[in-house]
Amino acid sequence: MSAEDAAAKLATFHKKLAKVAKRLKDGSLSADEALAEETRLKKKISKWEKAAAEAAEDAGGNAQGEAANGKQQRKQKKRDHEAAAQDGAAADDAAADGKASKKQKKAAAAAANGHASANGAHHHHHHHHSKHHRKHAEVGCGKLATAGKPIVKSLYQEHPEVTALTADRVSELRNERQTTVEGFGPDDDFVAGGPTDIKPVLKFEHTGLPEAMLHATRNFVSPSPIQAQCWPIILAGRDLIGIAATGSGKTLGFGLPMLRHIAAQREGGVVSGKGPFAIVMAPTRELALQINQVLEDAGSQCNMRTVCVYGGVPKGPQVGALKGGVEIVVGTPGRMEDLLNDGVLQLKQVTYAVLDEADRMLDLGFEPHIRAIMGLTRADRQTLMFSATWPTAVQKLAVAFLSHPVKVTIGSQDLAASHSITQRVEVIEPHVRDGRLLDLLQQYHGGAKGRKNRVIIFVLYKKEAPRVEQLLTRKGWKAVAIHGDISQQQRTDAVEKFKSGTVPLLIATDVAARGLDIPDVEVVINYSFPLTTEDYVHRIGRTGRAGKTGIAHTFFCAGPDKPRAGELINVLREAGQEVPEDLLKFGTAVKKKESKMYGAHFRDVDVHAKATKVTFDDD
Repeated sequence: MSAEDAAAKLATFHKKLAKVAKRLKDGSLSADEALAEETRLKKKISKWEKAAAEAAEDAGGNAQGEAANGKQQRKQKKRDHEAAAQDGAAADDAAADGKASKKQKKAAAAAANGHASANGAHHHHHHHHSKHHRKHAEVGCGKLATAGKPIVKSLYQEHPEVTALTADRVSELRNERQTTVEGFGPDDDFVAGGPTDIKPVLKFEHTGLPEAMLHATRNFVSPSPIQAQCWPIILAGRDLIGIAATGSGKTLGFGLPMLRHIAAQREGGVVSGKGPFAIVMAPTRELALQINQVLEDAGSQCNMRTVCVYGGVPKGPQVGALKGGVEIVVGTPGRMEDLLNDGVLQLKQVTYAVLDEADRMLDLGFEPHIRAIMGLTRADRQTLMFSATWPTAVQKLAVAFLSHPVKVTIGSQDLAASHSITQRVEVIEPHVRDGRLLDLLQQYHGGAKGRKNRVIIFVLYKKEAPRVEQLLTRKGWKAVAIHGDISQQQRTDAVEKFKSGTVPLLIATDVAARGLDIPDVEVVINYSFPLTTEDYVHRIGRTGRAGKTGIAHTFFCAGPDKPRAGELINVLREAGQEVPEDLLKFGTAVKKKESKMYGAHFRDVDVHAKATKVTFDDD
């Protein structure tokens, strides 16, 4: 075999590899298919690289081999250039990393910045992975990563009680808790039950965190399923994808390792000064405030200061807090980007980043903001991403922001509602809903309930919210509405009244309600069915949380809601709920999904275009 032949083969495989990334981008390959294809091609490439090198040696001297290699690197460099344009340094570094996978290469700054204790304490699990720790996320600043001290990521020492768990016991525990763990990424030799598997912890003290950092767990008996599995993975320094419903304890799931991580960077001299050292992005101000509240409590005993930044309120207090110095910034991407542009927020020292409810952030169009924000942090940061669902768009997001993540799924992979919720669906004519709603309130909230229990009534459009609110108030019920047309102050007041129980009925639109953590909602009534079945699952997930049971009563109207009948039937069946005859007559076919938000016209509509004023010259 001549060196030219080998070089030609190599060039072909590299072309194919470049195509994989393109196909992933345009959606013709799913993330999982792309990974499989990539792994296959990489094996071929390394085989032909060996062949090329041998052929070159046979040819007497390495000249041709190097030429082939040079050619290949130039190709690679060109390919990477467009992708890495956002980060000047990365393009050149990427070329040097001949075999790195397409995804990591994009931002590859291949400098070996493996974290300090790559072979430290806990690495009996982990020696396989030290190579992954050197990789950088595709979106992030390579210069910051190579210039800074390596991030201290290995912070986990497995507890003897956890080490003692057999592989069988671990899989038993995971089945009981509906937990699935997968390695995610090319050459990731993750094997369930194998040496690369990270076992769940069973008690808070198994994390090895000091008392002051476990302060927030004081009222809980044991870790929730997502905490049990994610804590050891995050403390071991890996990037993580968590697929779990709201109400699963994920805020502490990423919050407690964050405290430990920040302390470790401080001790190791990786960061210093005012911070922030960790950022958390969330889709809505309500969710951001709620995360901030949890983190504030969690960090209160170990000098971790947080600030919550979100739009719709004056910047002053937020700017003041940032200037005073905080370890953690929680916020919505829009306001975060504003503060960056104002020069008030600096992200150079951020070594830990969290994207919460990633699916929702995509729905709300935040991706460009998230990219801009993440691009200003170190490319070798530790990144965690949580999402209730795992559609292709979210998979692409993971590829851009995470490096060799481990994926932990709690509950079924498909759209599934919590089994502690009783779901009742009634097919109804739109004009009959008002009267029926009043009957239901009498049933679920009046009578024996004494109008004390909390009920959320979901509507679809913001104009429906005040209308239903007036209807209920007229009929003597105490109700308050949150929707897009009221001020931030009014929203906060409304939620407070509802939380405290002074007003037990809350009427809400999907956007206003996403991320509200309201304890003890006994009943959710869907006055209007939402636009997507994902939203349905999210809505009813407001009840039956933290081990309680709940009721979700849904109005389903033949006209507008019919396309979602098939998916709804699947959700009901999966949870073992009764499917009404009336619903079955719409058929069980599941429609092919178009864009989650804009239906089939999404492609040709620029939803963010500014409206232009039309003037008519009549005379």
